[in-house]
Amino acid sequence: MSQTALTPSASSAPAACTETDVLIVGGGVCGTALLFELARYTDLAKITLAERYDQLAQVNSKATSNSQTIHCGDIETNYSLEKALKVQYTAEMIGNYADLLTPEQRNQCVFQTPKMVLGVGGKECDFLRRRFEVFKPHFPSMELLEKEQIAEWEPAVALVDGVLRPEPLVAIGIRNGATAVDYEMLAKSFVDQARAAVEGTARQIDLRLATPILRMTPQADAFLVDLGGKNPTQLRARHVIVNAGAHSLLMAQKMGFGLEYSCLPVAGSFYFTPDLLRGKVYTVQNDKLPFAAIHGDPDVRAPGQTRFGPTALLLPLLERYRPRSFFEFLRVLRPDWSVISVFWQLLGIADIRNYILRNLLFEVPWLRRRLFLVDARKIVPSMQLNDLSFAKGYGGVRPQLIDKRSRKLMLGEVRIESMPGLTFNVTPSPGGTCCLGNAEMDLEAIATRLDCKVDRERLKCELHGTETQNGGKRRASMLKNAA
Repeated sequence: MSQTALTPSASSAPAACTETDVLIVGGGVCGTALLFELARYTDLAKITLAERYDQLAQVNSKATSNSQTIHCGDIETNYSLEKALKVQYTAEMIGNYADLLTPEQRNQCVFQTPKMVLGVGGKECDFLRRRFEVFKPHFPSMELLEKEQIAEWEPAVALVDGVLRPEPLVAIGIRNGATAVDYEMLAKSFVDQARAAVEGTARQIDLRLATPILRMTPQADAFLVDLGGKNPTQLRARHVIVNAGAHSLLMAQKMGFGLEYSCLPVAGSFYFTPDLLRGKVYTVQNDKLPFAAIHGDPDVRAPGQTRFGPTALLLPLLERYRPRSFFEFLRVLRPDWSVISVFWQLLGIADIRNYILRNLLFEVPWLRRRLFLVDARKIVPSMQLNDLSFAKGYGGVRPQLIDKRSRKLMLGEVRIESMPGLTFNVTPSPGGTCCLGNAEMDLEAIATRLDCKVDRERLKCELHGTETQNGGKRRASMLKNAA
């Protein structure tokens, strides 16, 4: 380990040290999900969450920075059955959690729309038919949709001037269910529920906004953490979990951990059209591309508009609209021959090379709408150029990590367990979908180390929808509540 502390800033010395059981760094949907679970299902006396922005969920969890999707594994064709079932297990936790909210709260966080993955042309249609046969036993709500049925679900997808499209079409559809999420509002609801869980008790939720981490130093079986902001403070935390996106890697490497990783930030841009779709319409993933295929769906924050995207752009920033994060990117890139080797492998694949070059052109103002129109017409063939407008300020950055040891691009989540009591989580998509599942893993590690009580029966009942020993079950589904 080359270094054991984050570099301090030139701020004034912190005040007297205060104690906390767990410090969560990062106020996005993953950090707040852990706060909620620790507050509701453990007996920890004090839980602290530090967020460097003055509001929660302002980076990848912000409503404009992600695809607003619950990735259940059913229509994501880049998922194997094994991965789909794993993601489905944690994705269902969001719908179950929504049952704990009032109808007003629930309607701000989780949304129901139909969804489908669309196959266009003989090759894609054959692929979806085979996939349906394999996945249907595990996803009973799946329906195989022929062209006429697609037209009933999504007229703009299957019809041109009232006539069915000429090319072969097949879709796998899910008629009902929780499919869209405002992750920003979900994060805020987690904090509200955490506070409600400790109300009337001696337990404390300590929420610190506009509070960057200046320095973190291991000390015996705890960590001394210097917090910045207007009121610099020093905390002594028994356990620390960092859920700060790409900044988790930055913080880990400043302490000498995770040096085997480099970061490849992938940014996405979106386009708006008039209200063309009733629900989510995904397209078949090119298995040679490690980036998501475009989709279209109603935007949860922009009524009457459909959002299409994302494009994928390799961007040297850890945050899309924060130019200063360029220098942070340089610190986590850590270029060497293994990183160059991964880039060379990616550029050596024609599909990836052409995709990267084409997506660079998507950022050219005059060209981007015209190029994107070609792709978007796969979903809505009658779309016109004047239907498309670039969604300014939309899109985020996903930190895809490079494993320098194996010289491979990693497309999933990474948990850097540096030392007992200190964990750094890097969660690209589908990190938001798996927020409660990832939190449960961290909760178990915390409970083992701090020897706190965990009400696992209640957690399983409420978040997994399982029957408890005393016969209790989770409440009726969100669908029934909405009805």
